[in-house]
Amino acid sequence: MIVPRINLAADSYADQLSAFSLLPNQVLIVPTPDDARLQAILRDQNKDAYWIQPLAFDAQDPLAQIHQLLDAGADKVVLPYVAFAAGAESFAHIPQERLAVALTPAEFGYINTLLDTVSVFILDVDTSAESLEAIKSIAQVVQKDLLPRGGIKRVVAAFSGNDPAHTPGLLAISELGRIGVDTQLSSEIVSADHQEGKLNLGEAFMATIVSDRPDGLFPTVVVDEQGISLGLVYSSLESVVESFRTRKGVYFSRSRGLWHKGATSGSTQDLIKVHVDCDSDALQYTVHQHGSGFCHNNIRGCFGPSSGLAHLDQTLQGRKISAPAGSYTQRLFKDSNLVQSKIMEEAEELCEAKTPKDIAWETADLIYFALVKCVSNGVTLRDVEQQLENRSRKITRRPGHAKPKWDVSAKEAAAAASTPAPVAATPAAAPAPAPAPAPASAVAQNGKSDRIQMKSYKMNALSAEQQSKLLLRPIIQSDDIMARVKPIVESVRERGDAALLELTAKFDGVQLDKTVISAPFTPESMVLDEKTRLAIDQAYDNIQKFHKAQLQDKALVVETMPGVVCTRFARPIERVGLYVPGGTAVLPSTALMLGIPAAVAGCSEIVIATPPRKDGSIVPEVMYVAHKVGASKVLMAGGAQAVAAMAYGTESCPKVDKICGPGNQYVTAAKMLTQIDSSSLVSIDMPAGPSELLVIADMTSIPAYVASDLLSQAEHGTDSQVVLIAVGLTAEHLAAIEDEVHEQASRLPRVDIVRESIPKSYIIEVEAMEGAMRFSNAYAPEHLILHLEDAEKHVEQVMNAGSVFVGHWSPESCGDYASGTNHTLPTYGYARMYSGVNTDTFLKHITSQQLTREGLDAIGDTVMRLAEIEGLEAHRNAVCVRIKDIRGL
Repeated sequence: MIVPRINLAADSYADQLSAFSLLPNQVLIVPTPDDARLQAILRDQNKDAYWIQPLAFDAQDPLAQIHQLLDAGADKVVLPYVAFAAGAESFAHIPQERLAVALTPAEFGYINTLLDTVSVFILDVDTSAESLEAIKSIAQVVQKDLLPRGGIKRVVAAFSGNDPAHTPGLLAISELGRIGVDTQLSSEIVSADHQEGKLNLGEAFMATIVSDRPDGLFPTVVVDEQGISLGLVYSSLESVVESFRTRKGVYFSRSRGLWHKGATSGSTQDLIKVHVDCDSDALQYTVHQHGSGFCHNNIRGCFGPSSGLAHLDQTLQGRKISAPAGSYTQRLFKDSNLVQSKIMEEAEELCEAKTPKDIAWETADLIYFALVKCVSNGVTLRDVEQQLENRSRKITRRPGHAKPKWDVSAKEAAAAASTPAPVAATPAAAPAPAPAPAPASAVAQNGKSDRIQMKSYKMNALSAEQQSKLLLRPIIQSDDIMARVKPIVESVRERGDAALLELTAKFDGVQLDKTVISAPFTPESMVLDEKTRLAIDQAYDNIQKFHKAQLQDKALVVETMPGVVCTRFARPIERVGLYVPGGTAVLPSTALMLGIPAAVAGCSEIVIATPPRKDGSIVPEVMYVAHKVGASKVLMAGGAQAVAAMAYGTESCPKVDKICGPGNQYVTAAKMLTQIDSSSLVSIDMPAGPSELLVIADMTSIPAYVASDLLSQAEHGTDSQVVLIAVGLTAEHLAAIEDEVHEQASRLPRVDIVRESIPKSYIIEVEAMEGAMRFSNAYAPEHLILHLEDAEKHVEQVMNAGSVFVGHWSPESCGDYASGTNHTLPTYGYARMYSGVNTDTFLKHITSQQLTREGLDAIGDTVMRLAEIEGLEAHRNAVCVRIKDIRGL
């Protein structure tokens, strides 16, 4: 291992600190412990690498200065042997791993006296054979025993001076490494670049490492700032040298040679630190990962997604850049007072928690809100961990008393002192009766009082006006949204691709060099694991089977009267645009639900629009579906700008005749706006609103199933609404459902969204099915679930609904993904007049009529009379001229 020696008295010390920061350890030579430059480094920079070697200490109290350095975060303090000459007992209270000793050749004989006091022996040597032999003997003595807390005692050969002629070459460094001895060199004679007369840093670092593989490569574990593994790769001498030169993740690929990670995908890595394992045959790269992640499957790590605090930190960082509409986290980012209130609230609840489960629950809440504040202010989880590591280095212990404001013990003592002693002659008062315990259904299992609960009504207690109000959905401020959308649509209409690229950079946070991916799509763009591919394939088969069955192959032919034949036949809409929401989400199901019926209908051009990820790529699941449905292009854009591009066309994106697909309020507004513009000549599938679901349940319903169905839609967004119609349920059965709603919701990752959507939702108790179906048909839900005995017999009573899920074993989730029906459905009450997306959505129906001579003669008088009534003489004449010929008039 190479340990650079940096003299803070040199003018170039700041550049050298940066140049050698990739190495695990650096020795900093300072005039005195209180040197201002050193204090600034310990205060402002990562301190895990620094061994501090002052040239002089305060003669009055050197131990105090050593304590100050270690408390400030120095990894080790390097002392001359003379500091220990009076006896090692003075240092017994300092952990052995925090001390190092620098020895001259004349002091090598005292090494045995320090084996239990220091962890590193820095030997002043030269390149002579005698010095090298002495080093080998010392290493055998020092490395015989491990440190008390684990780890080896290290021997460092320190070659003084800045003259390369008197310092070891790569061969000598390698020989020292083979016997476990590190090499300390002046930073002045080592460079990360290939400079004449200087050792190359990467080559010197690798000189002590020996591969045990036939191909000479080095297994390299790549980890992030939290030490979480991102993946396993291989390094060569050349790749390590390049990594040190560029300070980027560079590896060796057996198929591609030198591999600059992320050079094509954008998922680059900033190299932070390079470590060698205990056997000196493998490496660990600590990196800051950019883009979608390290893995080629576009996830953060090759061993699966991160979890715990690291996952929370990554999620919050992502939410700060781009949060879903209605996100509670986004609200917190915008309201610092709310964050402060929640931190105080959760801290109090943690203090009050008693059981292990409650304590864990409240701790999680407090950490969440604390991290929100961190991310809001540009503080990462690694910054917090660094502070904890800094504190762990302190060797001076502090009392740790609470501030008077929060000192509970002091307050209790003061209260006890101010309470007068009871008078012996006065009999004790009888204790007050204890309050009755709250029912289990009214208290959250985590001890909180903010129960996740729907409103509740009884149908027979509601007036007609009150019932009508319950049919209303949350109000959407359409005027405000339209005002924001119009400039976006107009910009794309006027400036085409240029506007599209600018808006994608602004809203999706990625700078693209093109807007469209054209078929055929590359295999690399749709690489999936086998499990995901099989799931998509099965869903595809089911959806295609159901939508093919809807296709009418034969024309409708009717002879309305002798000699008059009317025909109706279907033709596909030629060019269709399909909007698939995405960006941070993966939504292959929406691509399937839109693409399959379009393909079945026979549309000649299918354009799929979906937002790109931060690395500029499209999720492989959507690309795979695009390939399967025969899409001609994938438009890498989202939001109103994607709708505008498909409606009007750009240089790269073809203009379409119809736009289908769900989206947020801005997507819906853009669809409505372009549809009413006669110059766009585009239609849409239907208006869209927040997701919604209505469940009708009787006494045969299973509470856990009912609750899970309600929550499956409530988690979509804070504006989602779910309704439960309880038909003749007992109080106990209804309470069981409410308990399940709270308990299941509390365990959901999107519980913050559910906490806002569930209180806007409601339960209506009715006495009979007649009232339940009447209300359901008036509400016209997007999704209707029948948790009923003999549920199928009630389907015939359904007049208005997007899609119906019949019985206990038919969760709405199946319709969302793979049963075969379509999940793009009318919301906001539009199920009264719109159907969900189906094969006919992508067809237009054309009629024709053919009349014989006899047929026209039979119908001619009727047509002429009706034309006369309407005053349209040309219409009458078109028939009249033919009738004259037929009748010889």
